[in-house]
Amino acid sequence: MSVFTTRVLRLTTGTSETVTDLTGECERFLREAAGGGDGLLNVFVPHATAGIALIETGAGSDDDLLAALHMLLPADDRWQHRHGSPGHGRDHVLPALVPPHATLPVVAGRLELGTWQSVCLVDTNKDNPDRQVRLSFLG
Repeated sequence: MSVFTTRVLRLTTGTSETVTDLTGECERFLREAAGGGDGLLNVFVPHATAGIALIETGAGSDDDLLAALHMLLPADDRWQHRHGSPGHGRDHVLPALVPPHATLPVVAGRLELGTWQSVCLVDTNKDNPDRQVRLSFLG
């Protein structure tokens, strides 16, 4: 018998580009939802201007990611999608590079991440600070 459980996290990312570590929230959810079992955790952000990344945090990689995205997707007037703040069209291209989802292995109720991997919300959209992230466990 498989088990499916889901929860929606509500976050406020603020008015600047952010990388928000969700690993602790994922682990808390799995303590309740996985019951010590094996399965898959799906992390999904239902927004057209945000993504989910697995990266190292706290050693500068999160800032490096934002800098790289700024180089690849400059916040200027080149974008055809033009509502919102200047350069907002780039935010709508972000999910093609940083997908809005990740599916991760869960073994014995715990995320099986690499030593330096963290689950992060990547949000370059300064116009919408209110975000949702859906965590779903399939055991």
